[in-house]
Amino acid sequence: MSLSVDFMGIKLKNPVIVAASPLSGDGDMIRKAVDAGAGAVVTQTIANEVRHNVRPRIAANSLGMQNIELYSNLTLEEWEREIYHVKEKDAVVIANILAHTPSEMAYIAKKVERFGVDAIELGISIPHGEGVELLISDMQRLYNLTKMAVDSVNIPVMVKFSPNVSNLTALAKVVEKAGASAISAIDTIRSILGVDIDKAKVMLPTYGGYSGEGIRPIALATIASISQAVKIPVSGIGGIENYKNVIEYMMLGASTVQLCTSLIMNGYGRINEILVDLENWLERKGLNSLDDIRGQALSSLKSFEEISIEPYIAKVNGICKADDCSKCVKSCMYGAISIKNDIIVIDDSKCTGCGLCVSLCNKGLLYLDW
Repeated sequence: MSLSVDFMGIKLKNPVIVAASPLSGDGDMIRKAVDAGAGAVVTQTIANEVRHNVRPRIAANSLGMQNIELYSNLTLEEWEREIYHVKEKDAVVIANILAHTPSEMAYIAKKVERFGVDAIELGISIPHGEGVELLISDMQRLYNLTKMAVDSVNIPVMVKFSPNVSNLTALAKVVEKAGASAISAIDTIRSILGVDIDKAKVMLPTYGGYSGEGIRPIALATIASISQAVKIPVSGIGGIENYKNVIEYMMLGASTVQLCTSLIMNGYGRINEILVDLENWLERKGLNSLDDIRGQALSSLKSFEEISIEPYIAKVNGICKADDCSKCVKSCMYGAISIKNDIIVIDDSKCTGCGLCVSLCNKGLLYLDW
């Protein structure tokens, strides 16, 4: 049994990659991620222009985090030293780079290749700052940026996608045609975390990128759509908290996953937790590698027209006491669930089989049946 994966022709000891973020802002920080067990690390976004960070620039809530950082405050030349520092440990380093024109993208790509990185990620989906996210919504511009970067280097090039586009699968095919070796998704989502209603001020002073658990459903849908559209590998990003989330991404077609917010909130120890739990899960399932599960769930994903209308209704497995939960009673829009003698009861004549109660049941006692 092995957690190793082949990604863009690069052998990784495991599929867990630390995403481009404040966690990978210099060589020392990248080495910490490598020492913690990451299969690879993506640098913080490298650009020609240095923009120093504002304060405050990060805020969090129970489901995730907003940040208003743009990109690295190290110069392109300073990154040569930082990458050399990391490559001494024989680590796999992917350079996330940002440029506004194909020629500039090619210039930076050639530079970081000479610094010794193993691959490049085009960070063209940043949802804040100077409106760089528009780069990915223009097909011809996206093709030119990708093509020139690919043609300028001899290492793999991955393109980072945003979900904030209406033509996702078409764009995925564009970068595949341009020669990209992989697609990563999703970048953070344009956001305002909240408003201090007493001061009438937003929590952070400008639009930022939202990451964490709250964006995972959006990311999973994006990964599935891309996986169905192209043949190149995909790296899943967004709200990965545990080994189950890793498996979800892989069952929808991802070859690797990238973590950021979970590590910021919980520390690098989360990497080892995920890897140990992944190994134990594979062993319990009698599987030899993660290749055995890749894309497994895609066949269960259908268009609305393909779904047959079944006469499902909710049932209770045994006896469910109302106690302090009763989420199913409160959420049933059809009045089909009630409490009688402190027991959850379902009226078959009112139940429409929508399934909401089943997903809300913490006890696992509700299920759908004919």
